[in-house]
Amino acid sequence: MDPFAGVNGAGRPQPWQLRGLDPLPEEEWQRMRGFVALSDAEVQAMLTTVEALFRRGHELVVGTYDYLLHNHETAAILGWEDGAEPSHLAERRRFFTIWLARLLGMDFSTDLARYLFRAGKLHAAHGPRRTHVPPVYVTGSISLVNATFASFIMEELPGHTQAPLALAGWNKVLTMHLHLMQLGYQAALAIDSGDFAVPFVMFGRMRTVTGAHDLAVHVAEGAPVQQALRKFFNYYPQARSEVFDLAWDGGERVDSHGTPWFTVDRLYAVKPMWRVLLNGKDLSFIGGPEVALQPGDEVHVFPPGR
Repeated sequence: MDPFAGVNGAGRPQPWQLRGLDPLPEEEWQRMRGFVALSDAEVQAMLTTVEALFRRGHELVVGTYDYLLHNHETAAILGWEDGAEPSHLAERRRFFTIWLARLLGMDFSTDLARYLFRAGKLHAAHGPRRTHVPPVYVTGSISLVNATFASFIMEELPGHTQAPLALAGWNKVLTMHLHLMQLGYQAALAIDSGDFAVPFVMFGRMRTVTGAHDLAVHVAEGAPVQQALRKFFNYYPQARSEVFDLAWDGGERVDSHGTPWFTVDRLYAVKPMWRVLLNGKDLSFIGGPEVALQPGDEVHVFPPGR
C-alpha cells in the first residue's frame, strides 16, 4: 500500500470525469432550430421584411421601454417607480438595440447563441445592476416584439404576399432567442440555489475564458463536489473545452416495458496538468468529484503551467 496515497502532490492520481452537464448553448441553438423547422422559404420571406422593420427599429426600442416604464410591475423591477434614471434607460436601450440589430441581421451564429445565454444570466440578477427580471416579463416582451413586427409589416407592406410566411419565420426565430435566454436564466438560478456557498477561484487562462476571478456556487448540505462543478460548468459552458476532454460512455438500458436499448452518455474527463483543488488538495488525489462539500470549503481551478 502506498503510504502517500491520498496526499496532495504524492501517490498515484486518479483521473476523474464529470457527467450530466447541460447541452452547450450552441448545441441547444441548433437543436431548437431543427425542432421549430425554420425553413429556407421562411428565411427568404423574412428577408423581404427586414428593410421595413429596420425603418421602424427606433420606434420599437423607444416604445418598448415606454411600455415597461408605464407598467407598474416592470417599472418596480427596474427601479423606475419615480421615472427612469437617464443613464440606466440609455444603457438598456443600447442593449436592446444591439439585440434587435442582430435579430434583423439574421444572425444565426454560435456567437449569438452564447450572447443570448449570457443575456438570460443577466435577467437572473447576475448583471452589474443585480436586477432580477422574472421569466414572465421576458416571455411577454418577446411576444410584444412579435406582435409589433406584425403591425409594422402590415403598415409598411400592405398586401405583401410573403407577410404570413415571414411572420411565421419571425415567430420561430424569436422562440429560439427566448429558449436560449431561458437556459442562461436557469443556469444562473442554479448558482444561487443551495444551503451554502462554495467560492470558486480561477487563475490564469480561466479568468480570461470566464471573464471573472471568482464565483460563489451554492450547493445543498452534504452535496458532493460534482454538484458544484456541474453548476459551475453549466454557468460557464465556454470553459468546458479548456478543462476537459470529451469522452463517451455507451451502455445498454432497459425501459419500463423491459425492452433493451443502447444509450451514449457524454463524459468530461479532466485534462492532464489541469488542477481542480478542494481546500488546496487536488481532487485527483483525494477521491475525485464524489468528495462531500462542507461550509467553508473553497475550490481553485488552475490551468497548466501554474
